[in-house]
Amino acid sequence: MSKSDFPRVVIVDDHPLFRRGVVELLNESDCFEVLADFDNAQALIDNMAGLQPSLALIDLHMPDISGLELLKTLKSIDQHLPVVILTASDDSEDLLEALSAGADGYLRKDTHPDEIIDRLHQVQSGQVAINDSGVTLLAQHLRNPIARPEKDEADYNDTFNELTEREQQTLELISKGMSNKLIARELGISDGTVKVYVKNVLRKLNLHSRLELAAWAHTQHKDNTSLENE
Repeated sequence: MSKSDFPRVVIVDDHPLFRRGVVELLNESDCFEVLADFDNAQALIDNMAGLQPSLALIDLHMPDISGLELLKTLKSIDQHLPVVILTASDDSEDLLEALSAGADGYLRKDTHPDEIIDRLHQVQSGQVAINDSGVTLLAQHLRNPIARPEKDEADYNDTFNELTEREQQTLELISKGMSNKLIARELGISDGTVKVYVKNVLRKLNLHSRLELAAWAHTQHKDNTSLENE
């Protein structure tokens, strides 16, 4: 594969040392092409048309225009552009807001460099990238009764049993990080049908994003394993 075939990456982070480190990491990986890096969101917005990136890595907390605002703007410019959040935040609300706004990945800045590369490859293959610390944040959020006022644990288990077989299969594949396209291929159905299943599962479980579904499934698996071992 020639360098012209590599994913074309733009990076936005107001911390110069970290930004330089990410640029060097991607350049040394020999599988990404860094088009440009910026210290503020407006600079990327102004240069989007000329750059035409295929992947954006952005910080979450930045002055003037936040990473969340930038995420929404980038998705309005190109809804198919994968956008990955690189952040120091361990706040579950930040994670949920980013996912709800369309983030294709959410990685902590202390993630091992090799894992960052692996996760970015996941994004390029159509999966959603989130490291273990992010899954833990989501699981803690979903276990919090304040975050789920309408349903207790028994209600959630009952609701899962009310899902159709196809909806349960879809949930299981989402928990493995698979995109709608990959789920459709796995189940032998259309992308549109998968979207219907995902919408139904979100509604029945009273959740708001695919990664909340993945974290919910992860939580239920741990709970069931614990019960089996008692």
